[in-house]
Amino acid sequence: MPDNQPRSTTIAAEAALALSDHAILGLEGPDAVAFAQAQFASDVVALPTGHWQWSAWLTPKGRTIAVFALLRAADDALLLVMPDADAGTLGDQLRRFVFRRKVVLRTRSDLGAYGRFAAPFIASGAVLGRDGTVLELDYGAESLPRTVLICDTALATAAVDDAQALERWRASDLECGLPRLVESQRELWTPQQIALDRLAAFSVRKGCYPGQEIVARTHFLGKAKRELLRLHVPDATEAGADVIQDGRTIGTVVSVAGHAPRHALAVLPLERGELPLLVDGTGSAVLPILDGLAR
Repeated sequence: MPDNQPRSTTIAAEAALALSDHAILGLEGPDAVAFAQAQFASDVVALPTGHWQWSAWLTPKGRTIAVFALLRAADDALLLVMPDADAGTLGDQLRRFVFRRKVVLRTRSDLGAYGRFAAPFIASGAVLGRDGTVLELDYGAESLPRTVLICDTALATAAVDDAQALERWRASDLECGLPRLVESQRELWTPQQIALDRLAAFSVRKGCYPGQEIVARTHFLGKAKRELLRLHVPDATEAGADVIQDGRTIGTVVSVAGHAPRHALAVLPLERGELPLLVDGTGSAVLPILDGLAR
């Protein structure tokens, strides 16, 4: 690479893993923030320019359609960085609610997401790093430093396409309690059931948004009866697998990633016995979810 390349190109390409299972949707215009505030579960109005937070889009019944990183790149511009979601499909679904608002939703196929298992150069916590046209996110938990870079795909010429490393990245998401929702697991779970409170991905005090009544009622009445646990499961386990205890199905695997060991996030009842948990006929060890990914 020539020495006169701008530093932003070097940062984007250097030891970066292409997160090919991520898509980016842009919201732009004078009403972009107001539109996002009315649709998404986090408090978008409270998000300062140059910061990011976790957020989610829910059904009217409070079930999670998508979980994503929400970046306020400018006063009137937002970016949704979405694992396991199609930006075109989600954009089409959201456009049904635009009405007269001055906001444009577009798939940002010109941008890519790239990851590093290292602390960021500039970003810290919820504060975005910006180096030229590159945006840097602190994606790490306290004991697992990670960085995500958002930049023009043309700048990431040295990014690595590595299926094994990508699977490791997905597993590290689960270690940090970030659920990866494949198609079969969408619109099934409330934010509390998949522990989106650990990520500060929803608000119970801001104005209305789809599913807000269900979320707030569960929070204030203390009616959450299930929780998210991290397990080690057999390599053949897929999302949707049953979790068995004492011969009965008591829970469901929501997300899986990695190999030897394979990590899983599963929704289980708060009240359950002490007998072993079985997934695909094998005992599954319960592991702690790493703290520190809330933004």
